Amino acid sequence: MNKTTLYTLKSLYRDDFRVTGYEFGSGKKSVCIVGSSRGNEVQQLYCCSQLIRKFRQLEAEGRIAAGHKILVLPSINPCSMNIQKRFWPTDNTDINRMFPGYCLGETTQRIADGVFREISEYQFGIQFTSFYMPGDFVPHVRLMDEGFSCPETARQFGLPYVVIRRVRPYDTATLNYNWQVWDTQAFSLYTTSTARIDPNSAGQAVLAVMNFLSRQDIIKYTVPGGLRSRVVNDADLISIRTAKSGIFVPMVKAGDTVEAGQPLANILEPYEGDILETLYAPLPMTAFFVHNEPLTYADTAVIKLIES
Repeated sequence: MNKTTLYTLKSLYRDDFRVTGYEFGSGKKSVCIVGSSRGNEVQQLYCCSQLIRKFRQLEAEGRIAAGHKILVLPSINPCSMNIQKRFWPTDNTDINRMFPGYCLGETTQRIADGVFREISEYQFGIQFTSFYMPGDFVPHVRLMDEGFSCPETARQFGLPYVVIRRVRPYDTATLNYNWQVWDTQAFSLYTTSTARIDPNSAGQAVLAVMNFLSRQDIIKYTVPGGLRSRVVNDADLISIRTAKSGIFVPMVKAGDTVEAGQPLANILEPYEGDILETLYAPLPMTAFFVHNEPLTYADTAVIKLIES
């Protein structure tokens, strides 16, 4: 293992900002794995830490295939993680909306530029990321429909779902999109949680990465065959929206199977506790995403369902 500083940003008053990488093997730049880009992505950081432990063991045992290099970046935003703030502390900008970056731009643009220069030439890019809305997911692989990344390749992770999402204008500044502009096959991995550690879904995600690397002959590792991933489009997800604002009380968890007419959540009046609204399942489906904050606004997609 080679621990290296990939990017440094000088500070006038405190310690310098550093992005640390862990290299395993040598030769062709085969796979780069990126963890948290936001300060609340603790689960994503944890997943990378567990992968580093695995790769360190595999390298010591000679089970990283010759001619392949693996790079892991546990966090590209340690400053925000230190103070538990999701976005960049001083101007609230999102590093994952700044790629490929600009070396003479704002702070987050410079960080994105410095990081991307180091990771833009890998064959595969895997990013542990989080959704823009707070909630718990069924673990899955997500890729964009620009046509470069292959759903059949994504199935090699062995997770329950591969979700293909339509590219939106703001996606053009994300790491996933820009990786693919530079000919890297990029995949976003979503685990159940973000701001808290869920060991079970983290273990599932780590196993999925090991499964993928084994099937690409990058590591020598025997893993279970995994599921036959189901490929769906994000348009296939049915959003259950609130009509009222209030306290959100879910009755289902991500991954639960629900029946038509089954209550999914209640919205309570914050001061008096009355039930303002009950959300119901329109069809027999699976809860793919469930909002996990105690409060919600009106007209918010708090639950997403997918065909079972």
